[in-house]
Amino acid sequence: MKKYLFIICIVLFFSCKDNTDSTNTNENINNTETKATSLQGAWELTSFLNYREDGSVDTINSSNSFKQMKMYSETKVMWSRLRTMDSLDWFGVGDYTFKDGILTEVLDYGSKAMNSRIKSKKNFIFNILLDKDKFTQIEFDSIGKPIYAENYLRVK
Repeated sequence: MKKYLFIICIVLFFSCKDNTDSTNTNENINNTETKATSLQGAWELTSFLNYREDGSVDTINSSNSFKQMKMYSETKVMWSRLRTMDSLDWFGVGDYTFKDGILTEVLDYGSKAMNSRIKSKKNFIFNILLDKDKFTQIEFDSIGKPIYAENYLRVK
């Protein structure tokens, strides 16, 4: 059941088409290919999926009270989360690699709340589905079940 729901979510995420017109010059084609294979830039969280043991999925959409941004340079990642419902700050900074659909973030430090997690887990590994202006990162448990997913749009 979870597997089918997961597949449906991914298909729906990538079924939205970008209908903007562009000229087919070599420069535009190269820029599109580079963007489609690169995480470099700023990204805004659009929704968060929490997979439950019973097969259900909770979807949390971004709002004024729940926001998250990620920024990637060539080798560095930084993310920040706003949750107005609590008083904790959430951010993390570190290195990342992205190869063959696997994103590995190795966090060096973060907010007080995040530093306590980094002490026990420094490497965060995600399967990633990357399109030109959107991506989904999914974390799986040790037996291959999805734990959660985050959906992002590129900030232009």
